[in-house]
Amino acid sequence: MGERLQHALDLMRRLPPASVTENLNKLITVAPDLSEDLLCSVDQPLKIMNDPVSGREFLICDYNRDGDSYRSPWSNKYFPEASGGEPYPSSQLRELEKAANDAFDTYREMYFEGGLSSVYLWDLEGTAFAGCLLFKKKNDIKGSRGVWDSIHVIQVTPSGSKALYTLTSTVLLTLTTENAQIGQFNLGGNLTRRVEREMDLNDANTHLMNIGRLVEETENKMRGTIQDIYFAKTQEVTNYVHKT
Repeated sequence: MGERLQHALDLMRRLPPASVTENLNKLITVAPDLSEDLLCSVDQPLKIMNDPVSGREFLICDYNRDGDSYRSPWSNKYFPEASGGEPYPSSQLRELEKAANDAFDTYREMYFEGGLSSVYLWDLEGTAFAGCLLFKKKNDIKGSRGVWDSIHVIQVTPSGSKALYTLTSTVLLTLTTENAQIGQFNLGGNLTRRVEREMDLNDANTHLMNIGRLVEETENKMRGTIQDIYFAKTQEVTNYVHKT
């Protein structure tokens, strides 16, 4: 199983990022026994569901999934309705989750000027907990379409007046342009970074503030890296083609 899973993951890394969901579904059809491991290991473009209770949309991924149902951060209910036994955050963590959704909704509006965000938290052993912060922004302008998906998975381990924060961030970017002059042009890729930092934990440095600082700092660095790698390199190749 381990070797077959590794080969499957290696194959996914070599296929076009823009078709990750389609290719993942085909791979699961060929190897259904690997479906759970593949769904947990392969980052896919985020999908959107509607919460009929709150009337708001929310993002779905493997971290808010239980079977075929997904938990909404707004109403704390699963859709479609689950059969029972699905996991929920503790009451204290749920309050932090609601505050985090409000805070990162403001962050999303400031940095993305639109789009959608969702935050999910779950309890770990003792006072530790983990969470997933999701952001999605689509942009369609004059024949060009861009999609940004960022997935931040964090684990928090408090210890006295400090806490250890371990953040794994993944950005998936897809750009498509089609017109009579250049035909169709596709650019897609993903970038993953991991950060571990111990931070003070007190009234002036709450979990929400610490997580916010870490996510903001990491995402800004990743934006810069994407700008340097994807766009600068694409411009370099385009200039070379024009010269030759």
